[in-house]
Amino acid sequence: MEPEIELAYDYCRSVTATHARTFYFASLFLNRQKRAACYAVYAFCRYVDDLADEHGEPDNPMANIAMERALSQWRNDLESVYSGEKKKEPVMLAWADVLNRYDIPKELPELLIEGCMSDIRSTVRFETFDELYGYCYKVASVVGLMTSRIFGYRDQDADSRAVDLGIAMQLTNILRDIGEDVAMNRVYLPQEELEEFGLENWDLVEGRITPEFRRFMSFQIDRARQYYSSANSGIPMLEPDSQLTVQLMSHNYAAILGAIEQNDYDVFSRRAFVPLHRKLLSVPRLWLQGKKQSP
Repeated sequence: MEPEIELAYDYCRSVTATHARTFYFASLFLNRQKRAACYAVYAFCRYVDDLADEHGEPDNPMANIAMERALSQWRNDLESVYSGEKKKEPVMLAWADVLNRYDIPKELPELLIEGCMSDIRSTVRFETFDELYGYCYKVASVVGLMTSRIFGYRDQDADSRAVDLGIAMQLTNILRDIGEDVAMNRVYLPQEELEEFGLENWDLVEGRITPEFRRFMSFQIDRARQYYSSANSGIPMLEPDSQLTVQLMSHNYAAILGAIEQNDYDVFSRRAFVPLHRKLLSVPRLWLQGKKQSP
């Protein structure tokens, strides 16, 4: 590997280690090539997400226009990489090397950019779960579809299970971050479902943990767990050396839902997380589980 490409991958690794601890921990069980490629995928996703989150200013049309231009430039850079043009930016340099090794369709990262652009609106609202599902697909499931090309699989149905895992993990993010998101005028929860449970956006702004809110959260958590269950059925379809990593990602991310329940659904003043010792303890059990499921 050329020194500049190796440095690009190392940059992507540091981004992943800093901002995605659960993913980084799980990735350690991949071989070196797959691990580096996954870091490049995450660094690309993180860069796009950061453009929307850190620079977009609600109710500031000029800031949003500038951000749209930045994302448009990122899309142009992506087009250049897929066309074979060499870029100096480390994420794109690593991404180009990934494309030489794995078949990742250009429409997948393009969908990710499209999904992240929706976050620069002055307000974020989804009326129905179908609308929310479409957003989750763009910002999370396409990541699963990209990494599944890296993990390798023996059954085409693995793609649909990768989509389910992306939906499950994004729903988990949304439930964990309700308090942080509402502070930025972002409500990712379906409006019609809030209404069905007797809730309004103002209840979220006020951080009210009422019986209605607990029932609502229980419903949302059960839905996310159904997606995890569906996703887990696809793990045996992956190449054997990738299965433990995906098991760990699914298990440890799903455990955040349990942490939310243990916090009595307080997603306003407490952040649900899975401590490192619990992640470590899950490794031998999941490894043995995977051995039993292997054909």
